[in-house]
Amino acid sequence: MSNRRLRAILSGSVGNLVEWYDWYVFSAFSLYFSGSFFPSDDATAQLLHTAGIFALGFLMRPIGGWMFGRIADKVGRKQSMTLSVLLMSLGSLLIALTPTYQTVGLVAPVMLLTARLLQGLSVGGEYGVSATYLAEMATPQRRGFYSSFLYLTLIVAQLLALGIQLVLQKWLLSEVQLLAWGWRIPFAIGAALSVVALLLRSNLDETSDFEAQRHTPEERRGSLRVLRQHPRAVLTVVGLTMGGTLAFYTFTAYMPKFLVNTTHMSKSAAANICFLSLLGFAALQPVFGALSDRIGRRPLLLFFGVFGALGTVPLLMALSHTSSPWAALGLLLVALTIVSGYSGINAVVKAELFPVEIRALGIGLPHALTVAVFGGTAEYIALWCKGAGHEAYFYYYIAGCIGISLLLFLTMAETRPTRPTRPLGQAARP
Repeated sequence: MSNRRLRAILSGSVGNLVEWYDWYVFSAFSLYFSGSFFPSDDATAQLLHTAGIFALGFLMRPIGGWMFGRIADKVGRKQSMTLSVLLMSLGSLLIALTPTYQTVGLVAPVMLLTARLLQGLSVGGEYGVSATYLAEMATPQRRGFYSSFLYLTLIVAQLLALGIQLVLQKWLLSEVQLLAWGWRIPFAIGAALSVVALLLRSNLDETSDFEAQRHTPEERRGSLRVLRQHPRAVLTVVGLTMGGTLAFYTFTAYMPKFLVNTTHMSKSAAANICFLSLLGFAALQPVFGALSDRIGRRPLLLFFGVFGALGTVPLLMALSHTSSPWAALGLLLVALTIVSGYSGINAVVKAELFPVEIRALGIGLPHALTVAVFGGTAEYIALWCKGAGHEAYFYYYIAGCIGISLLLFLTMAETRPTRPTRPLGQAARP
């Protein structure tokens, strides 16, 4: 791979990291700022309100997937990626500056919701365009490996959010200071990092796949009408995403709350466990991506589907009853190894399903719709089940969704090209 191509992949990945850092800071610090916007004596009720806003942010993601997907397919991947990171920085800055409920009343949660909707719009477009960009910039023989950088940087973004949380908790601020105003710091950092990502993305190279199809009539590029000609590919994206995104958000974004609210660990212990588990999870992404270049994508999806459907309930049951931080870490690492069968390769699988003129839209829109329905509501459903006294229902819900995805994995064709030189998007025929 040429140095120029490698720099483009790394620059695009760093921008993706910053986008997802801004997104995950909301989840990581909601334990601290929920009381500033939703006063209540019930911690679960506060988290439930905050999880509701988290879920509403996901409702904007399909709009972002459609809007930024069209921009990427019509104007270019670079322009779409640059615009999305600019929008994300505005959302983070607004959260950092939003007054509390005690200061301005109902205006505070309204401003929080507005900022989260902006972030949802941005990150909704980020996934499809980044997956497209990484897959198109990679060499055919190592497309799985380089496409795994999408989830690698996504996980590193969570690590960065948790790392900042740990630093603030342990060395810089007291619990009282974090609850009062310290939670604003990571949002301010995110707004500043977005400026760096904006500069990196403004210097990106456009992909050769996009440049080669500029002769394609504009009405065919990024068109919903053309996308409807690929129903099997669209349904594959939906089925692939459903179980994977629910498992991913459960064992990453929701896990700090689960360890505090269900396992009754301290906030600091929960943050330590999640940080270490995410380190292992991040390291697994390129391993699974490279493995898919050797043995294919489908065997890894089957690994996730079988062990996810059978193992999720016992893993969460064991986590809910453990009192040992090391046992909790071990259980989480097992769960995240299973999830890596999805996360490490899902971006390249989706990119290999669509032709270039609708690739960003084809990945972004059905992915964002599915994530909004299943990933965005994961925390809310989990907390609702807990509040109703039937938390285990949520465990079976996850296992059931993964089981439905498994049915797709059993019937879908291998997407990895049998000939490495075959053009992207022609490995599977929708």
